[in-house]
Amino acid sequence: MNLYPLARPFLFGMDPEAAHDLTLNALAKTQNTVFDTLYRQPFVRDPLSLAGLQFPNRVGLAAGLDKNARCIDGLGAMGFGFVEVGTVTPKAQPGNDKPRMFRLPKAQALINRLGFNNEGLEAFVAHVQQAQFRKLGRLLGLNIGKNALTPIENATDDYLTALAGVYPHADYVTVNISSPNTKNLRALQSDEALDGLLGALVERRAQLSAQHGRNVPLFLKIAPDLDETQVGVIAATLLKHGMDGVIATNTTLAREAVQGMPHAHETGGLSGIPAAEPSNRVIRQLRAALGSAFPIIGVGGILSAQDALAKIKAGANVVQIYTGLIYKGPALVTEVANALQKMHR
Repeated sequence: MNLYPLARPFLFGMDPEAAHDLTLNALAKTQNTVFDTLYRQPFVRDPLSLAGLQFPNRVGLAAGLDKNARCIDGLGAMGFGFVEVGTVTPKAQPGNDKPRMFRLPKAQALINRLGFNNEGLEAFVAHVQQAQFRKLGRLLGLNIGKNALTPIENATDDYLTALAGVYPHADYVTVNISSPNTKNLRALQSDEALDGLLGALVERRAQLSAQHGRNVPLFLKIAPDLDETQVGVIAATLLKHGMDGVIATNTTLAREAVQGMPHAHETGGLSGIPAAEPSNRVIRQLRAALGSAFPIIGVGGILSAQDALAKIKAGANVVQIYTGLIYKGPALVTEVANALQKMHR
């Protein structure tokens, strides 16, 4: 059943963040009930072994949609093989001032400057523990960040706190250093800062692995607004520290593709169709720098099966969707999963 085409005009008639909140509240109330048939999609089985994990299919949900991990089962019912929730910060924080989310329908795009608004680590972990998703053999990624009020020189402390908090409940953990909406955060992508952060995280992961008796893969999420030299430095640092994978990419600060459109001047990260090619460029550069075996998750501008295939051809192993879900609804998940399954048969 695909009711989304009926619901979309109503949702698009609302303020974007109000529509977002309404949707998440509805998912939280209806997940694991008979009402999940309103958005449930057939599951496409297309297993893949990657980063020491068994991915049930090649389509995931990108972080940012469910920051508080309230709707893991509802989102999982849409056919995702893996779901990533967060970004969570150690302490609760309100994020940036509203309005902070804007639609650009002509470009099938969104701009957001939410700013890691979330209820904090304790509430996040409690929600994760209530979800049934992992018991179905699907994978859950937990995405961590720093609090806005934490000085950038103390950022590592926040990441270490968050890693320890989410570790027992994650199939993989994503280190988000690429949101454009937390001041100075992207500075952590620079050579020295990244080296220090990843070194500390990998050391803490070794302690947590011994403590919990399992090794949880660590992925790094990077921005599309990097030049080839910067991508090369990041690739070398990932390999140096034995990171398990990279997620490419977060939202873009570029506006060339949406110039002159309503809201194009708003600050924040641009996602959707305009993010597709910048993301694909970074994926191609990463694949060239990292070799054929290193896991890459491709995200940015997937609104059709063709968009997903382009990510795989650029060098991604699996893909994630966010803005496409808002424009196309849950049927997109099945469409993409089917296309990628056919491609790999």
